[in-house]
Amino acid sequence: MLPKADEEVQMASQSEQLTAAEISRLAGVTRATVSNWRRRHPDFPQPSGGTEASPSYDRAQIEAWLDARGRLPARSSTDDLRAHLHGRPPREAEAVALFTAHLAGLDTKKRAEAAALDDNALIALYAEALSSTGAGQSGLADVPAQLLRSAAKVAHEEGPLAVFDVLDDQTEGPVGIRGTHPTSEALADLMAGLATSEGQRVRSVLDPACGGGRLLAAAAAALKPGASVNGQEYRPVTAAQAKTRLAETVPKASVDVRTGDSLRNDAFPDLLVDAVVCNPPYGDRDWGHDELALDTRWAYGVPPRSEPELAWVQHALAHLAEGGRAVLLLPPATASRSSGRRIRSELLRQGALWGIIALPPGLAVPHHIGLHLWILRRPEADRPNPDRVLLMDASEEAATPEEPSSQGKAPDTGKLHKTILSTWEAFTAPTEFTEIPGTARAVATIDLLDDLVDLSPARHVRTAPLVTPDAALRDVLKLTERLNADVAELAGASEIGPLASAGEASRTWRSATIADLARGGALAVHRGARASSANTPPTGPSDRPVLRARDLLDGTRASGDARETPLADPFVIEAGDVLVTQVVGPRGVATRVAGDDDAGCLLGSGVFLFRPDPARLDPWFLAGFASAPDNVNQATTGSSTYQLVPPRLRVPLLTLDEQAAYGHAFRRIHELRISARKAAACANETADLWAATLSSGALLPYRAE
Repeated sequence: MLPKADEEVQMASQSEQLTAAEISRLAGVTRATVSNWRRRHPDFPQPSGGTEASPSYDRAQIEAWLDARGRLPARSSTDDLRAHLHGRPPREAEAVALFTAHLAGLDTKKRAEAAALDDNALIALYAEALSSTGAGQSGLADVPAQLLRSAAKVAHEEGPLAVFDVLDDQTEGPVGIRGTHPTSEALADLMAGLATSEGQRVRSVLDPACGGGRLLAAAAAALKPGASVNGQEYRPVTAAQAKTRLAETVPKASVDVRTGDSLRNDAFPDLLVDAVVCNPPYGDRDWGHDELALDTRWAYGVPPRSEPELAWVQHALAHLAEGGRAVLLLPPATASRSSGRRIRSELLRQGALWGIIALPPGLAVPHHIGLHLWILRRPEADRPNPDRVLLMDASEEAATPEEPSSQGKAPDTGKLHKTILSTWEAFTAPTEFTEIPGTARAVATIDLLDDLVDLSPARHVRTAPLVTPDAALRDVLKLTERLNADVAELAGASEIGPLASAGEASRTWRSATIADLARGGALAVHRGARASSANTPPTGPSDRPVLRARDLLDGTRASGDARETPLADPFVIEAGDVLVTQVVGPRGVATRVAGDDDAGCLLGSGVFLFRPDPARLDPWFLAGFASAPDNVNQATTGSSTYQLVPPRLRVPLLTLDEQAAYGHAFRRIHELRISARKAAACANETADLWAATLSSGALLPYRAE
């Protein structure tokens, strides 16, 4: 008879099958290596499922075989939880989420005791968790005790939020709910600051689309102990995560997090709060337009089917007490789409819209778009409505990727936060607001009520700079001179060097995989990864900038911040390291050899690093062949998102002299790409300036007599 612990592991693995690709990832080898094991080792486990073309294997047998040969990586409690959850129905993931939320309310000692309980005691503790949430007792017997124990171990060793990181990987949102994304820590702090800024008495807060609870936790942290903190989230697993986060971060607050669709089934129909914060799902046309046509929340007009964001705006206003404030993160089109102009008009006329702030791209998903913050207020019966709206374009306030590189720092989101809050406080102060040219204006409501009711901040605050014709001519000539220099540099960069034909047939060579080279000590492979929990405190040199995949793609210096996104194991980049993006895009992967500007930075999530032995491998030679299209194609896996599997990449076995020749050519190609990007940016800037100065009348086109 097996010991109890071994019996549980066997039970967890019985229904779990691994394909050859999954075995290769588990062991950190190529699929070709797995195929060799199958052919050369008679004791390799036999297939237990799948098809003849794509067999699958029992995980327990594979792990035992790998462990006997020292090839099984050390497993953490998190790895075990992933194994236990593999193939489990969504109901059991929800059970783990509810159970973990209950564990979050226990002290450290009781969590440790929970991880050591026997089956009956664990089931009893789970029943207690269900009872405390009013979820009932249905399906209790079908929840495996080993699954609960695995979650309890992770909660004890790494914290309850680490359990939800695993659940996020295992579960998906319902089909039809789109545009749902987490709120970054920096943005959550900014929105919380606007909602609870000085002069605003906040004793209660609501987030009707609270997700994992980060935004709600940021707002709750600014309130006094005992404040009422309320949230609603449509996914049970994510709602439990929010409840857990709030229990961990604001233990002295009165927390009530409920599950359900806030628009279709409001869990707090009679609740009025002092502040609402929300990052609602956007672009979801199946938000309930037909069934909610007569809803009493639409005090400013029935939202069109294509305007779910304006439904969320009115939902937030419906939950505000008089004088209460709401801050919502919305896509920029909400401020200008023609279908929403009537509702925008009513919001202005009734004094419900107080301000719109345009943010720079990159602060939130989708990263390529600068989103808007809408600040709303519930009109008070005994106070006149404000007759002005703050429109602020902060889209260029944050540091660009190029700016921090000269200082060796990441983009200063703290500076953006301070700028926006100070502007908002100046606008809400009793004194007259002073316009910030090109950035912020207090616009009279009557001036916004035109045929379009376009509330895009840039439309109202961005004006053409007043320059004299002579100054305009100097600027054009100076920029044109710079463009000519960039074009000359591009022409020089296009001279890659003398090249020769390989003859009648292309050259071939023996090659080795990255995995083989790593085993032979010719290079080391590292991968940047985020910490398993967003609540994990930074470790190591977190004050250094982080090189992200986006920095490689854009050809810019490191611009990430480890304090905002903690890394699992901070790894310092050295000059000569080869950096490669993990995600494979339409043009392959982005690659470069780390220079002095990259040295000392931390390896960010989504980036692989190859550290070659300079006595055996030329770094530019390695970078060039590692990013070759055919090489990348055969080392790529995935269906919707393509990921690079570095051990599969192949590198020619050449002498150092031959490597140096290839390396020189690949380095020149890299410089050509940089020069082309620089010249293209300058050409666009020059064309824009030419067009602006001519159309404004500052410059005149030359006319031959």
